[in-house]
Amino acid sequence: QVQLVESGGGSVQAGGSLRLSCVLPGGTSSSYVMGWFRQTPGKEREFVATISRNGGNTHHAQSVEGRFTVSRDNAKNTVYLQMNSLKPEDTAVYYCAALFHTNPIAMIPKAEGYNYWGQGTQVTVSS
Repeated sequence: QVQLVESGGGSVQAGGSLRLSCVLPGGTSSSYVMGWFRQTPGKEREFVATISRNGGNTHHAQSVEGRFTVSRDNAKNTVYLQMNSLKPEDTAVYYCAALFHTNPIAMIPKAEGYNYWGQGTQVTVSS
């Protein structure tokens, strides 16, 4: 069982920035495709960003393109989501997700593609 540990959420005013972190304990993060998703009450989990095992390929949702950046440091077993120019509509619980994958350049933009999830971290953006 892979236990993902997220951190970095909080409250910020519109236009501000936050950086979320997701740690994969065990020293094997380079074997996993990673994704970030978010969810608000009553809505389905929404894709935010995904990054390939080697970090060379990334894909962001159109709603966050140009404002959010996913990255990873496999030496630290950590994936990041840098969020800039935050808007009130970015308010949600943010989840990181992982899937063991043999393809080093694969990306997965759908929640059903992942089998490991973090506990979620709340991000609140006030206007």
